Amino acid sequence: MILGSIRMGRTWMGLLLAMAMLGCGSSALAGAIEEQLSALAEGQHRQEGHASRNAYRHPVDTLSFFGIRPNMTVVEITPGGGGWYTEIIGPFLRDSGRYYAANYDPVSPVEYYRRNARRFVDKLAANLELYDHTIVTVFAPPTKTDIAPPGSADLVLTFRNVHNWLGLGDGAPEAAFDAMFRALKPGGVLGVVQHRGDPDVAQDPTGESGYVREDLVISLAETAGFVLDARSEINANPNDTKDHPEGVWTLPPNLELGDKDREKYLAIGESDRMTLRFVRPVSELP
Repeated sequence: MILGSIRMGRTWMGLLLAMAMLGCGSSALAGAIEEQLSALAEGQHRQEGHASRNAYRHPVDTLSFFGIRPNMTVVEITPGGGGWYTEIIGPFLRDSGRYYAANYDPVSPVEYYRRNARRFVDKLAANLELYDHTIVTVFAPPTKTDIAPPGSADLVLTFRNVHNWLGLGDGAPEAAFDAMFRALKPGGVLGVVQHRGDPDVAQDPTGESGYVREDLVISLAETAGFVLDARSEINANPNDTKDHPEGVWTLPPNLELGDKDREKYLAIGESDRMTLRFVRPVSELP
């Protein structure tokens, strides 16, 4: 049973150590990690409807591209109320690593943020056998950005959040990337997935459509001190024309237009997304 494999964290870590001691190659380790991530992505513990989005979000390939390992300290930025990636990352790191969920402010003046901060905590409390080691911090740029102890993280992950930071204004995007840089160890990795805007269309500074140009994301990261290490087309969707009436929310899963052109948008699928891996340099200028 899949949940049984989820609860075998110590056995899993022992397997990795044994493989390393026997001199098994990196490809064998990567295969073992991919197998564990796949079991979690398809696990019976997942909230109804979440696993069906694997076809669009490619969580195993995405996390593997970012280099996740079970003994890492990982920060996920804004897992939201549902914690879609939490269901994979939390159990994966539970016994051998450390997982920080830098989520909405529970005392925010915005009711949406308060409500979803409560939903997330309730989700963790209802599944302590999976999430009891999760560390919840607050991320509300530009003012609340202490997502993890400085220099503690091996990996910081942000999935489809940059447009929200643009909408906040007041230096929020810059503060967000500065916070992620600050949390990482030198040599640590920042993984970014974001709805990808048309490079031939001027960027809406508010990010209202959800689409953000890739060159802007790279510029924000590099200004914070990151170096672009690699790009992947894991989450690309060439069928996405990026000119929809309600932006990315016209497409699944939101389908903001309801039944209007529903089959058309279902056929397109979820948005085209960039997948970028950045590194905090080991040697930095003073």
